[in-house]
Amino acid sequence: MSKLLPTLVLVAASLLLGDAGQINPAAAGTCADKCPPPPIQFIPGQRITFEVVNLTSSLVQMQRVLETDPIPLNPGQAVSFARGGSTDPNLSVLLWDATGLPLRVNIGKPNARTLRIEVRPGGRPPGDRTVYLKDDGRVAVF
Repeated sequence: MSKLLPTLVLVAASLLLGDAGQINPAAAGTCADKCPPPPIQFIPGQRITFEVVNLTSSLVQMQRVLETDPIPLNPGQAVSFARGGSTDPNLSVLLWDATGLPLRVNIGKPNARTLRIEVRPGGRPPGDRTVYLKDDGRVAVF
């Protein structure tokens, strides 16, 4: 038994070290290559151009809260308007499909003063319905 004990310890140690050598220390704790994109944010009070693009195959209605009546957007149509500055209140844009289908909204910032809102079909009901520019310049989709 005394001659087998060092052999068993050596085998056990090699098995443990062999497994430890396969552990990837970079895999724990960070998002590494799969980090989400940083949130879209503008300078508060900055004048911004909004681009709204209907990428669905149906009619989408858009309304700037407290400013406009519903504006129809045909499939493929894009509209743009400027908002912001120190005297304009925050902006909410409501979007809905004329046939009641859920929508998915993708937002992007193609340049420092433009917010691009792409309206696509899909999403879980009721879908994305509002884009809101917050006091701190961040953009939220509800």
